[in-house]
Amino acid sequence: MARALRFVTILVVGLGLLTGAALSLVNATTRTWFEKDIALRARLVVNASRRDLAARWSESPRLRQVLADITHDVRIMAAAACSRGLGTIARTPEYPDELTCEAIRGGLDELRPELGGERSAVLQIPGGRVHVSVLPVNDERGSLGYAVLLHDLSFVERRESTTRAFFLAAFAILAVAGSLIALVANRLSWRSFAGQLRHLLRTRQAKPEFQPLLRDVQELVDELLLEKESPAARGTWSAERLRQTLTRELRGERILIVANREPYVHVHGEGGKVNVLHPASGLVTALEPVMRACSGVWVAHGSGSADRETADAHGRVRVPPGEEAYVVRRVWLTPEEEQGYYYGYANEGLWPLCHIAHTRPTFRRDDWEHYKTVNQRFAAAVCAEAEADDPIILVQDYHFALAPAYIRARLPRATIITFWHIPWPNPERFGICPQHEEILAGLLGSSVVGFHTQLHCNNFVGAVERSLEARIDRERSAIVYRGRDSLVRPYPISIEWPNRWNEGARPVAECRAEVFRQLDLAPDALLGVGVDRLDYTKGIEERLLAVERLLERRPGLRGRFTFAQLAAPSRTVIERYRQLSESVEAIAARINARFGHGSYRPIVLLRSHHEPEEVVRTYRAANVCYVSSLHDGMNLVAKEFVAARDDEQGVLVLSQFAGASRELTEALIVNPYDIEAASLALEAALLMPPEEQRERMHAMRALVKEFNVYRWAGRMLVDASRLRQRERLAGRLSPLMLSERRRAS
Repeated sequence: MARALRFVTILVVGLGLLTGAALSLVNATTRTWFEKDIALRARLVVNASRRDLAARWSESPRLRQVLADITHDVRIMAAAACSRGLGTIARTPEYPDELTCEAIRGGLDELRPELGGERSAVLQIPGGRVHVSVLPVNDERGSLGYAVLLHDLSFVERRESTTRAFFLAAFAILAVAGSLIALVANRLSWRSFAGQLRHLLRTRQAKPEFQPLLRDVQELVDELLLEKESPAARGTWSAERLRQTLTRELRGERILIVANREPYVHVHGEGGKVNVLHPASGLVTALEPVMRACSGVWVAHGSGSADRETADAHGRVRVPPGEEAYVVRRVWLTPEEEQGYYYGYANEGLWPLCHIAHTRPTFRRDDWEHYKTVNQRFAAAVCAEAEADDPIILVQDYHFALAPAYIRARLPRATIITFWHIPWPNPERFGICPQHEEILAGLLGSSVVGFHTQLHCNNFVGAVERSLEARIDRERSAIVYRGRDSLVRPYPISIEWPNRWNEGARPVAECRAEVFRQLDLAPDALLGVGVDRLDYTKGIEERLLAVERLLERRPGLRGRFTFAQLAAPSRTVIERYRQLSESVEAIAARINARFGHGSYRPIVLLRSHHEPEEVVRTYRAANVCYVSSLHDGMNLVAKEFVAARDDEQGVLVLSQFAGASRELTEALIVNPYDIEAASLALEAALLMPPEEQRERMHAMRALVKEFNVYRWAGRMLVDASRLRQRERLAGRLSPLMLSERRRAS
């Protein structure tokens, strides 16, 4: 009822506004018509009396009588005769003193008449509004003067009032009637549609051409039901809501994650102390909050120098320290295996293959053998951690393309979700890989294969279609390979919200003061920041060149603008990464030599590992953050910067080649290869008014809050749950159908 009243109110108000506009238009139009009609009437009256006026023009008493006869018309209230010089010759008794011929001559500029022609106007006098018509009077000898007629306009106002009342009444009736008709029609049509839809969904007997639509509707209904959970779970996705989803959809089972990178690394420090580090990894940033929310086991490569001594005999250690929410199961690799599987096949082969960053992929047979061996070892470790024959397993990234098929061979009923964190190339480019068929077959051991964007999903399906004998079910976005379904879905990854590192951060002013003190910057300095692993896909060289171009164009920024690049060393045993490190250092040194003076350095290169607290502090201190990826799946640095700015200040400059640019559209989107345009974007960011910064940052923070990592994980788990339920039902039906066939035979 309340919704119906709200609808009627809105409709009535809307019609009321429309009525007002229509009424104004009608009044203006009718007023113009009346004025033209009166001017025409005045012209006809004077033309009819012109001979009498001319004959008696020089006889004032008799001329006054002719004017009095003219005013017998019900609408003409007074008349006067004026000489050619606009002096009064005669007038009727009712003629107002305010509009004598002399007064009319004073109002000529306002009336803008031509002296030899007709003119008219509507004027306000103490008695009301009157229409004044000034018409020439001539005889055979030429012009004698002018006749002035005054028309009373009160009848026009009366007619306008009547018209207004009629319009208001008519539109009020139409508004109420229209609202009632619309409500009734809407209710009847919705009931009919909903009834038919329920019947179709219940019976599933729709025509074949409607089946895809019904499936879409059913999925939409399921998703709406998911969004309408218990009152405590509504709104933004959170750790608690993810736990409730896991309990409802998957009976609260533990999650097993397979990832090369571990969330906590134990290393030896000074004095024999063991330190705990957080790896600089977007994957860890995204998945670690999910594991803390859902519990389970994270299977990873134990790479820290103190990892063995902090784990038990099976390589297990509970984390986070002091909280112990889940278990990390460490897998140990020999130096040869790490070199071949990780540095070789994964990062010299698959990584450059999937990124358009102009580095040639290298594939070696020995590396491939190590890659297979390590994938088998991790698959065995995962299966050993499973507590049932149908566990939920999340396989992460390009390091484990073969693991899903290996796990499937050991645990046929497992629910395996594989998420590919980097871009997936087009089919032609992927065909460069000598083992492309084995990679695809390995991934299709998954129940769900996820990517950041729909484009990457399309590329993956295209690669399968080109290389394998598989059936592509485009209606369900699924691939049927060797009798098993694998859903292919886009799941844009995100970060934790609220972020625990931001919650413990000090106010922005304190962070800014501390960072400026560490970098030896003046209080009024401008700070730009970049946060990346030292990787050639991140566009760090192009980023520094854009800063150089900015300082070239804007000399006023020299000595005031500093760009701090936090660059954690990465994969330094690979030659291409060593070259990148040397190149970045050389570019920074050249720019500092060119524009630096005294203690001022325009580029501050911080090549070391930085803990999350330090990174957040730097985000909060910066005026601008530049993410210049040459090709990236998502890039969570962009979202981390947005999440850190609870003051809603600071500007994000974001590469169009990062997946985040499809979501954070309020950032300044640039092509990092276009150095000139990138430098202009940096300039615009530094000069942007605080109000505009606040508008942009507010919109981006709302998006990151809504589409956080818990929602990302929840969507994947719900899709896996649906597929799992479908497979269980199919498993129950198969024996029944087999028994029926035997009975029939």
